[in-house]
Parts: sequence; structure tokens; C-alpha cells
Amino acid sequence: MIDLKVNIDKLEGFVSKESIYSFEKQLVLHQGSLLDKTGKGNDFLGWITLPDEIDEAMLTSLEKDAHEIAAKADIYVVIGIGGSYLGARAVIEALQHNFAGLQGKSDRKTPLVVYAGNNISEDYLADLIDILDKRDYALTVISKSGTTTEPAIAFRILRRHLEQKYGRDEARKRIIAITDGSKGALKKLADSEGYKTYVVPDDVGGRYSVLTPVGLLPVAVAGFDIRAFVQGARAMKEVITSARTIDDNPAFKYAAARNALYAAGKPIEIMVNYQPSLIYITEWWKQLYGESEGKQNRGIFPAGVSFTTDLHSMGQYVQEGLRVIFETVLSIEKPKRELSVPREADDADGLNFVSGRRIHEVNRQAELGTLLAHVDGNVPNMVISLPRVDENTLGQLLYFYEFACALSGYILDVNPFDQPGVEAYKRNMFALLGKPGFEEQTAVLRSRI
Repeated sequence: MIDLKVNIDKLEGFVSKESIYSFEKQLVLHQGSLLDKTGKGNDFLGWITLPDEIDEAMLTSLEKDAHEIAAKADIYVVIGIGGSYLGARAVIEALQHNFAGLQGKSDRKTPLVVYAGNNISEDYLADLIDILDKRDYALTVISKSGTTTEPAIAFRILRRHLEQKYGRDEARKRIIAITDGSKGALKKLADSEGYKTYVVPDDVGGRYSVLTPVGLLPVAVAGFDIRAFVQGARAMKEVITSARTIDDNPAFKYAAARNALYAAGKPIEIMVNYQPSLIYITEWWKQLYGESEGKQNRGIFPAGVSFTTDLHSMGQYVQEGLRVIFETVLSIEKPKRELSVPREADDADGLNFVSGRRIHEVNRQAELGTLLAHVDGNVPNMVISLPRVDENTLGQLLYFYEFACALSGYILDVNPFDQPGVEAYKRNMFALLGKPGFEEQTAVLRSRI
């Protein structure tokens, strides 16, 4: 049984029910192509069966390593970029205390998870080292090749820092590498240094890897139940790989609705959340859909807002800007905590009319009021709802997004599992840095600057 629901009622008047349901036969075919591995990018479909393939031995090993890391580290550094860190960060930030960084380990009970190798900021790395100088830490480096620039630079620096701080023997006990099973620079280094390793399956791309050790190990280190997370993904898989109608399959419904809106002249999708802890769910979703669909001069542009905060900035554009957008609201029925608005005798701020009410009730009415205002402003809205945020529902949500993304990419007739466009900046960067083999391109680029 799954808890996730997709509501498209507020699309009425923007796209017809017929236009949405016209995708149903196509979706059944695409579902079959994914399951039979006959569609585009079929060498990267290993993620589909991950919920069923994660066995007891793997879960036990991940939990054991997480326990050992927690015993010796106050900080746990995850080195990776894109899908190598976003899935784990999305789950961790959705579940952890909003101010986990200000809590001591005695309150958290687990290491504080921080991230490196997701940018090339000298200040960021130097500031991180300032903190790591004074705290016990361990790290996991995640890269299939070991040569991706951002994580490779961060790992080179932090590996040296670990060795200087703890000595080479102890440092190797504080490093876990998640990489290719047989080849690549990181695999070679890990074998030579004796690092514990986990494998990124050959048939799983980074942005679809949250249900591999790439996502599961950091989530376990942060103290969350990876078994419940996998169970949620498994429950979602059972439904969306078997149900063959839009009414019964939430992935069908989401993929059909967003493509009907795209065909109706709405090329920008804004993912809306009303909880700051869900911001990285949006960031993970943006990478998943942007990198999967944005090719061959087509695709829906994924953007994100965090309401009610952004109602005081981007809300103006959504209400009255260009009518080329639609919103998908990620709605959570029940918060993790309870807090009510107190009553004030003088009522100077005029808020006694909500005194005694839960803050979540106020937030919920803001959500509903915003949805209606934006629909009235000619912005189509659909809603993805969960009863709560926990490991199980997040497993459902992320697997749902992955499968719907694959279906949507096939509707657009693109390969949702490659990313040829990301190589362009790398070639230019290497040429400008003077990497051997790029000499001719170096001269051309420098003449243009």
C-alpha cells in the first residue's frame, strides 16, 4: 500500500481531461519498455529493480559501517556532486532536526553530515577545513570514475588533511569509497590504500542512485532507518510498475499531466514546498528532471520555490508574470512537531484570531489560499500529497519521481539516462586550465575572453 497521491483537479480549465488521458496508451508502452529494457538508455535501467535487490547482507553491512563511523566521528563528510550527494542530502535534510548543525552530538546521537566536492569554491573548502581541524571526522567519497573535477579536488585535499591529522593508517580507516566495481582512478586508489568500498552498479546513473550505497550509507550514518526507506520504495515500485491506467498509477498521472501542460504552452514547472526541510527534495528533483529531459531543444524546465518564504519574492512573478508556468505542490498533511500560536492580552499584532491554533494549520491555509490565488491568476496547479515525512514515505516519493521521470522522458522522445550536454563546460574548463591535449582549444577560447 502506498500513501502518495497525485491530485490534478486544479488543472481543469487549463488542459482537458481528454488531453491528459490521451497519454495513457503511450504510457503503458513506455512502462513496458522500461521493464523489458527495450527503450532508450536501456543500459542504465538497473535502478528500476533496486528496491527488490537490496538484500539483508547489504543492509547489515551499511548499518555496521554507519555505527562504526558514528562511534569515531562527530562530523561525516560526503564528497560528491549531482546525484552522488543530492539524494542522500534530500532524505537527510527532510528527516533531521532543522537546526542539526547547532546541536551537539549528544543531542543528535549521530555525526553531523556535511558535504564537499559539490562546488569548486576555495572559501568553502577552506572554511570546512577550519571546522575539521577541531573535530573528529570521517568521510565517504562517491564517484564512479574518481576523476570528476569537483569531488576529485575535494578528496585530494581532505585525504591529505585526514592523513596529516590522524596518520595514514588511521586515515584509511576513516575513508569509504563508493565507486566503480572494477575500474577507474578511485577504484585503483581505494584498492591500493585499503579503503572500504561499495559499488555503484554499472547500470545505475548518478541521479537514479539514491537506493544504492550512494544514498543509503549517508542516510544510515545520519541515524535514519534505511530499511523503512527501501520498503517505501518497494511499495511504490509494486504499484507503478504494474498498474496500467492513469487513475491507478500515480507516476502515469504525473507524467501525463505535466506533458499535457507542456503541449499546452507551459514549459516551466515550479515545484512548491511549504517546509524548509524539503528544499533539497526540490534540488534533487531539479537535477533528476533537468538532466533527464533537457536535451534536443526540448523538455520542461524544473524550478523550485519554498513557500511561504518565496511568496514574498517569487510569488509576485507566479501571480502576475508570464503565463508559461505551472506549479506542482508537494503537500504534507501532518508535521513532525506540535506548536500553537499563543494568545496575547493586547492583541497588538491582530493575531488573536489564530491563537490556540497549530502553526501547521496556519501554514495549511496559506497553502490552500495560495493554490487558489495562483489558479485564479491562470497558473495551473497539481498536488502531490504525503500524510507525513518519514523514511517510508520518502522512499515512496523518490522512487515515484524516478519512474515518472523516465516515463516523461520517453514521452518527449529523449533518452532520460544520458547527459551529453554537461560535457561542454568541462571541455572549456580543461582547455582554459591548460590540460594536456586541449592546446588548440585553449588558444581559441582565450581569444574569445
